[in-house]
Amino acid sequence: MALWHADIMTVPTTGASAITAGYDNLPFIGVKASHHMADDDLQNMNLYESKIKNVARRNKVDPALLAGIISRQSCAGSILINGWGDNENCFGLMQVNKTYYKPCGSWNSEEHLNQATEILIKMMDSINNKFPGWNAKERLKGAVAAYMCGANCVLDENVDKYTAGKDFANDVIARAQRFKQHGF
Repeated sequence: MALWHADIMTVPTTGASAITAGYDNLPFIGVKASHHMADDDLQNMNLYESKIKNVARRNKVDPALLAGIISRQSCAGSILINGWGDNENCFGLMQVNKTYYKPCGSWNSEEHLNQATEILIKMMDSINNKFPGWNAKERLKGAVAAYMCGANCVLDENVDKYTAGKDFANDVIARAQRFKQHGF
């Protein structure tokens, strides 16, 4: 499958910040913390593996990237209440924000995953247009950050400046790398 983004395994990442690692009471940060949190989500993530891979194949996206976002956004669904998170502002495994989008499908459906993946692809297009001089790895990180906070908040190479925990893209990339190691 020809992907529209850089090889996830070659993207440099610092992983989870102390803020993000602290949510899981981890005594360590960085890629190690991101991998630990991904491993904690693996059993639940496996429940959605075929749906993730179907959506990824249709959209030419690495399934590990979707798994990384799902892990960060909803702990593979384990922290959602009736599919909702963030005080009922965001819906589904990939947490589509109802302020900006009308969530589609059930919280764990391919329809939802497809909608969220299309949002991610729109963010990639925005980052490509905004930063034409960036390489593929930088654009991928920028798109992941934009998925969380909007392309208007990605101002320079410090893509996580305005993301939750100031590490969203770096944490998602590290988690995605771990999911790739697990066959996603």
